[in-house]
Amino acid sequence: MPSMVTPVQVNRSEDPNSKGRTALIVAFSSLAALLLLVAPAVATQLQLQLGFTPSQTGDLFALELGATSLASLPALYWIKNVNLRTASLALGVVYVAGNVVSMFLTTFESLILVRGLTSFAGGSLMVLTMTLAARARNRDRMFGWWTVGQIAVGAIALAVLPPMFSAFGIGIFYLSMGVLMALSLPLVRYLPRHPLRPASGTVASNRLAQPNIAKTVLALVACLLFYVGLISVWTFMGGFAEAAGIAPGTTSLILAIATVIGVVGSLAATMVGGSINRRIVLLGGYLAMILAIALLFGTDGALRFGVAALILKFAWPWTLPFLMSTLGDLDPQGRASNLANLAIGGGLAIGPLIAGRVVEATGGFDTLALIGVPVVAVSLVLIFLAQPTRRTAVAAGDPGEAGEPDQVIAAPVASPSS
Repeated sequence: MPSMVTPVQVNRSEDPNSKGRTALIVAFSSLAALLLLVAPAVATQLQLQLGFTPSQTGDLFALELGATSLASLPALYWIKNVNLRTASLALGVVYVAGNVVSMFLTTFESLILVRGLTSFAGGSLMVLTMTLAARARNRDRMFGWWTVGQIAVGAIALAVLPPMFSAFGIGIFYLSMGVLMALSLPLVRYLPRHPLRPASGTVASNRLAQPNIAKTVLALVACLLFYVGLISVWTFMGGFAEAAGIAPGTTSLILAIATVIGVVGSLAATMVGGSINRRIVLLGGYLAMILAIALLFGTDGALRFGVAALILKFAWPWTLPFLMSTLGDLDPQGRASNLANLAIGGGLAIGPLIAGRVVEATGGFDTLALIGVPVVAVSLVLIFLAQPTRRTAVAAGDPGEAGEPDQVIAAPVASPSS
């Protein structure tokens, strides 16, 4: 007799591929990464309004991004042992409160403490989104959406922050982050009321439980260097422009346009995810980043600066999803993606820390480009060496297709022979 089919109702909070889960991943990751995405504008405002030195600016960024990174360590425990919905809600409330308090702080010493705690909460939510994205059916595409949201929010922020800073000061940035997180908190209903369970339907689950440690380490170091090279340059893009004699208004316009181009890059990565050899797209993205950083060396006008910014902002979000999905393939259970936040955060902390001191020591910005090019090149070599020999799908047997919450799935049930 033919097999009978029994419909199984999937709870939207359990579906790793639903629209609601995707929206949560996009919203939480975008807000957790927002400081990085608007770093040039925020760094400039901190120096103009609060009188921070380049070293203080770099130290504050290093602290925030370092706290985001350290959130990976406790996340290794709580994601597997705590009610995800409750934990995410609590972390979101801390993030909102920290940003509201930051509005009223004006000294380096007071901001250090509050921003560190706030960034730790945001980093914890970022770790969760990376772990969830690594468990999706098409990891290349899910990490593409993860990147699209971040770049899109960054593009909007870079366009609106300069006039808002002129009218309200740095506090408006912190208030905006708090309000946006408060509006995003209802999405926690797409999380289960239990810890994250081992992924079902995996291929060769015994191998997935024990990922290739050597390749995972290579990929994590590649993530670290990717962000060291990137953020050391990106944080001081305003400085490159100022040294080239470019007006602040022109710089803001160029960076806003470049970030829109970044949205195009991340969307393109999302569309081609899983359909083109990953080594090819990684090579193209990395080489474009190296070219962009090299163009910043000795930049002497708006045209060259603009070309460098456009290339960098296309290549960065184009490359990132494939770098992240490499880690997802090396460990589809999400542990490597969790640790990727530690590597990324480490890179984001080290980059500004070094860059601020390099600028002060040399009195210029060209040395940042000289450092950034070889750092990104080494990251390229490492991520190539880390590519898995065989890609696996973690969610092939998990409930739900991408984009359909509460989907009814036909589960085959063997019927008795007649």
